[in-house]
Amino acid sequence: MTTIGILHPGEMGSAVGAAARSGGARVVWASSGRGAATRKRAEADGLEDVGTLARLARESEIILSVCPPANAPDVAREVTGTRFGGTFVDGNAIAPATTRAVGEIVTAGGARFVDGGIIGPPPRKAGEARLYLSGEGATAVAAVFKGSLLEALVLAGPIGAASALKMAYGGWNKGQQALLLAIRALAAHEGVDEALIAEWKRSMPDVPARSERAVSANIKKAWRFVGEMEENAATFAAAGLPTGFHEAAGEIYRRLAGWKDTATPPSMAEVAKTLAP
Repeated sequence: MTTIGILHPGEMGSAVGAAARSGGARVVWASSGRGAATRKRAEADGLEDVGTLARLARESEIILSVCPPANAPDVAREVTGTRFGGTFVDGNAIAPATTRAVGEIVTAGGARFVDGGIIGPPPRKAGEARLYLSGEGATAVAAVFKGSLLEALVLAGPIGAASALKMAYGGWNKGQQALLLAIRALAAHEGVDEALIAEWKRSMPDVPARSERAVSANIKKAWRFVGEMEENAATFAAAGLPTGFHEAAGEIYRRLAGWKDTATPPSMAEVAKTLAP
């Protein structure tokens, strides 16, 4: 039985851990320094609490990092400090250059590094989410999730390939939703929101509902998307492409960060007022 350590079991990380358990792995986490909500999620998904990061590193063959993008390098340094010698998988929404920097931290500490990118919602149903992996050791990591609710796919490219795919996919998905929110805010600010919705219903009938889903699906996680959009901008810059799309999207999500983990999504009118007071 392979033992996987999950850092840290948020909404996505806990579900990924549950998927690994369903595939036959032992999944552990460290409660030291974590809050009650994290403990509740981990317990509900059957993750085994080993208390400290040091013990998690000692008992795990694979460590999977799922955290806010800005924290990814620091999490890697913390794990390196434990002298972990197994396989470290970074599953965060970070730029390929950031991924390679994290990989250097990990390999300098004596562990193997695998690049990962998660596309889709937390894996609670089969076929909804995929874990893309690249780099030496990716195949062994994918095997752990065989038969689970999380489909693991190995890319032929080097370290950075999985992150690049995540940046391309998320750059469109979260970027276009931020644009929809901004457009609705502009229309409300100018007093033409009803007219815009009426026109969309005639010419692009799917767009009104998509703009509403941009609120209901993303508002409580907007704070987390700020860092991801910054990583997207860095990815575009490295490719010689304009960065303004995702810098603006990051600012949209930054203005909405006050609804972090809200139980009841705000109305579109409330969102519009927050974005364009």
